[in-house]
Amino acid sequence: MTETMLAVAGLTKSYGTVPALAGVDLAVPSGTLLAVLGPSGCGKTTLLRCVAGFERADSGTVAVAGRPVAAGRVHVPPHRRRVAVVPQEGALFPHLSVADNVGYGLDRAARRSGRVEEVLALVGLAGYGLRMPHQLSGGQQQRVAVARALAPRPPLVLLDEPFSALDAQLRTELRADVRQALRADGATAVLVTHDQGEALSMADAVAVMDAGRIVQCAPPAEVYRDPATTWVARFVGDAVLLPATVDDAVALTPLGPLPLRGAATGVATADGAPGPATGGAATGGSAATGAVTVLIRPEQIRLAATGGPLATVVRQDFHGHDALTTLRLDDGTVLTARTLDEGVALAPGAQVAVTVRGEVRAYAG
Repeated sequence: MTETMLAVAGLTKSYGTVPALAGVDLAVPSGTLLAVLGPSGCGKTTLLRCVAGFERADSGTVAVAGRPVAAGRVHVPPHRRRVAVVPQEGALFPHLSVADNVGYGLDRAARRSGRVEEVLALVGLAGYGLRMPHQLSGGQQQRVAVARALAPRPPLVLLDEPFSALDAQLRTELRADVRQALRADGATAVLVTHDQGEALSMADAVAVMDAGRIVQCAPPAEVYRDPATTWVARFVGDAVLLPATVDDAVALTPLGPLPLRGAATGVATADGAPGPATGGAATGGSAATGAVTVLIRPEQIRLAATGGPLATVVRQDFHGHDALTTLRLDDGTVLTARTLDEGVALAPGAQVAVTVRGEVRAYAG
C-alpha cells in the first residue's frame, strides 16, 4: 500500500473576516506530484504556506510523512518540517556559486557524498557547479532552485508557480525536465499553479480549488473529461455548454441527439429516484430524464459541408497547430470548434455543417 506523504484534513484559514481556506482535505501519496489549480484568490497559495509552516492555520491538521506538523496547538516551525519550497523566483544567494547554493542545507558528509553533483545532473546542469547565479539564465536559475530543494531529500517539495516568470517555450521545456527530475529522485511534490496546461501535463493528480475549497481532485484526464461541475468545466480548458433534455441514454441538444456519458447529478431517473450525487459516470440502473446542461469540448465538434445542423462562422482564430472557430446556430446558440490547421481559413459568414464526436457529459440544473 502506498504511503500518504502529505495529509491535510479540514484546514481553515481566514484573514480578518475574509476566509482563505474553508475546510481543505487532501492526501498526496508518496512519490507523486499533485497540482493545486485555481484562479487568483482561491486559496491555493495560502494552502501551500500553511503546509510549509509560513502561516498558522485556524483549524484542521497537516501531517507530513505521518508526522503531525499542524494540529490544534501544535505548529511545527518551517525549518523543522523538512519541507522544501521552490518559490516563483529562484531566490538564489548571489554571492554563492551554484554548487554552494545547492549544498547550502547539507551537512559536510552529504556534500562530500556527491549529492550536489547528483541533483545538478538530475536538473540538467551537470558541470555548472562553479558558476555564479548572475552567469545563468532565468530557466537555469530555476533549475538550481529545484536542485537545492531536492538535495537534502525532503519528504515533500512545494513548488509555488516556479515557471510563471519564464517565456512560453522555456516554461514548457523546463516543466518537463523538472517533472523528470522529481520522478528520478522519487520525490513527492505539490505544485501550485493557475496554468491549466502546466497542471494537466505535469501532475499525477489535479486538485481544483475555488473559494477556499477543493471542488475536484482526480487524475488530469478525469478532471478534463469528467469535470465535477460546470464551473470546473469552464475553468479547465475551453467548454461548450448547451441546454438539453435527457431521454434514456441520449441528450437531446440544439445539435441533435448525442450519446450521454454517465448521468447528471440530481436528475430524476425513470423510476423517480435521483441521479448520482457524485457527478461521476453512471454504472448502471435506470436511465435519467429531465433538463440538463451538456458539456462538449471544442475538439469534439467537427465541421463539414454536410451531415449536421448548419452554423454560420462568426470568426476564426488561428493558433498555428490548430484553429478556434466561433459559430452561431440559427437559434442563436454560440459554439466553439477546435480543428487542426488544414490550410483553409473559414471566412465570417460562411456556413458549415456541425457534428459532434464521442459522448457528452451532462449536469443537472
